[in-house]
Amino acid sequence: MLKTLSDDSATGPTSGAAAASSCSPGLTSGPWLLDAGPGDTLPASGYGPGASQDDPIPGGAPRQGALPASYTEASEADLHERIRVAKAELADRVVVLGHFYQRDEVVAHADFVGDSFQLAKAARARPDAEAIVFCGVHFMAETADLLSTPEQSVILPNLAAGCSMADMADLDSVLECWEQLEEVYGTETDDAGRVPVIPVTYMNSSAALKGFVGEHGGIVCTSSNAAAVLDWAFERGQRVLFFPDQHLGRNTAKAMGIGLEQMPLWNPRKPLGGNSEEELQDARVLLWHGFCSVHKRFTVDQIAKARADHPDVHVVVHPECPMPVVDAADSAGSTDFIVKAIEAAPPGSTFAIGTEINLVQRLAAQYPQHTIFCLDPVICPCSTMYRIHPGYLAWVLESLLAGEVVNRITVADEVAEPARVALERMLSVAPGARTGTER
Repeated sequence: MLKTLSDDSATGPTSGAAAASSCSPGLTSGPWLLDAGPGDTLPASGYGPGASQDDPIPGGAPRQGALPASYTEASEADLHERIRVAKAELADRVVVLGHFYQRDEVVAHADFVGDSFQLAKAARARPDAEAIVFCGVHFMAETADLLSTPEQSVILPNLAAGCSMADMADLDSVLECWEQLEEVYGTETDDAGRVPVIPVTYMNSSAALKGFVGEHGGIVCTSSNAAAVLDWAFERGQRVLFFPDQHLGRNTAKAMGIGLEQMPLWNPRKPLGGNSEEELQDARVLLWHGFCSVHKRFTVDQIAKARADHPDVHVVVHPECPMPVVDAADSAGSTDFIVKAIEAAPPGSTFAIGTEINLVQRLAAQYPQHTIFCLDPVICPCSTMYRIHPGYLAWVLESLLAGEVVNRITVADEVAEPARVALERMLSVAPGARTGTER
């Protein structure tokens, strides 16, 4: 694994400070200052894949390389104009996808803006485009490559835009887990024709893990359709192995009525994931020991303070937050769920939001009739989402104009075929009534 698992509890922090770490305003400036150190070597520390300036950059992380000075020294206005001109010249030859968590100056140039589920569908919406420029993180660009046509090039403007959660489940560890589960459960179906266990991977995972899931009868999910995907999986399997995000799996299964005692945590460093055979036999959902370092920062104490400061506040959080935080909130759901909740609210509503700061600030600007603020007072963003800067976007677009494809993301054929199977299953399972929860 690229990132070390923390020794947090199964449900993460529930009160007090979310993390003994801090954020630096330097993250909002040119990320090329963070991407390489002296002599073009990766710095030992600085903004890695998490939510703190103390997070180290993993040694195996993708290298971006130097960005030409014409981009690093350009003014913000100049970069925006160069992007605008390049997009106009490229016209239908290129489509730019932007995740909700991207900085505003990048979202301004996106043709589609959405969460991972929406952008997965958008990747297929322009089959005539020669290139898909994905302003997000690495696993998202891999997914776009899997769903696009062979003739299309998928480009990630900054190769250093990764995801610490995705790094917490690697193929070797999952294969070892699967072998141990087969020893415990066997491979025979029950009277209803259900296999002992079905693998489900969150979209925030590598193409290799999506391929593993496809090969073993499983499916991919997003935060938008996680409940519908679990319904799909339980029709086919007696249990679910859910990775890499324990919190999304736990919160979704709990909302479906599954007891916590039936959701053991699987620690890949321990035999049987740290569980007894009896605990595994009783399990309905096996939760991988992974998490989002941004959403893990939100706490019950932050919610209590928001309620004390704003008695009429509606607290809405992402289901990647720890279970006590989701339980204490008024509602929980995907980024799209959060956006729609604010769109539908009567004027003068107050919202405290537990998700990435870029989306929170954008919503506050778009809906000035409401009071909207982030639960986390430190406001640590997803540092790798910030790696996509207008300088990199201008570079990849102007390279296309010059006939050069840079930073192309491709998935090997032997991985792509089963991964597409898992993704097509995901796309066939539309988000249902349980896309979010209200209390």
